[in-house]
Amino acid sequence: MDNVVLLVLHLACMSQAVGAQVQLEPETLTVLKGEEARLTCSASVPWTVMVWLLNDSSVLTISSKYGVLPSNNPNVTAENRSTPQRSSWVFILRRTERHHQGQVTCDLQNIQRRTASLFVQEKGSVEVSGGNRTVLRGQWVLFECQATGWYPKPRLGWSANGIEVGQGEYNISSEVSAEGLFTLTSNLSMQAMESSHLECLASVSALSEPLTSHVRLTVVAEVLQEKDDCSVLLALTATLSAILLFLLLLLCVCIVLCYRRRRQAKSSQQPSVRFDQSVSGQSSVAEVAGGKVNLGYSTEGLADNGHNNLIKESTHPPGSVSVQK
Repeated sequence: MDNVVLLVLHLACMSQAVGAQVQLEPETLTVLKGEEARLTCSASVPWTVMVWLLNDSSVLTISSKYGVLPSNNPNVTAENRSTPQRSSWVFILRRTERHHQGQVTCDLQNIQRRTASLFVQEKGSVEVSGGNRTVLRGQWVLFECQATGWYPKPRLGWSANGIEVGQGEYNISSEVSAEGLFTLTSNLSMQAMESSHLECLASVSALSEPLTSHVRLTVVAEVLQEKDDCSVLLALTATLSAILLFLLLLLCVCIVLCYRRRRQAKSSQQPSVRFDQSVSGQSSVAEVAGGKVNLGYSTEGLADNGHNNLIKESTHPPGSVSVQK
């Protein structure tokens, strides 16, 4: 009885040792439909035949002596990546399809088998309907995004100006086609406060980056505000120019008025000067003659007689007396 127990324990230890020496990587592989699927089976123990199974169906056989044996499935092949220390073969499924999803098994005949999980996903399309929008500030806008032909059910979301939109701001509905493909529809309602760049994003785990569709939301009030700013600037410039022109015109009027007043002042001073000169001249004659000047006397009618008498007096020699009749 003791010998039987020891034999069982020995076989279990040998199985664990062999199992640790056979590896299949990766244990889980996710690819997009149409892409290659690569899994590597390696062993550090001698083996004779390696059989690859896809969902429990044999699809490829490899001989340690002859390599890859002929196969009826042209979509599968293998590459030898062995080293002196370890035997290693890469199983290649060239073009994956939805029905390939399942279990991939590497079976080392009479030694050990390892199994990995293969997931095949499908990338559909995503589109925001309605195109770009132009609305007034404060207006509510409804955007609809549809992701069609995905497997499995994709993640769907929105972003505005590169910032993720909260899930509470949009809704999502889904349906499944007869082929098992998902179609998702999302509606985003938002109040237009500023111009924005909106994106609808759909993705599955096999995608390195989400598939996106984008639209542009233009808020008209922003454009009008810019025009209003320019109009205000132009109006302010025109007002300042009008004020400066008015001040310049007022200055010109003041200069003209001052000039006229000065001319009038000069013209009013000239008769006074002439009158003073005539009075001073008569005063000097009166002083010489020893008499007084009659300011009311006019010499207009006697100018010729005085002139004649003066000529007559001047023709007489000094000392002579002229007698007038």
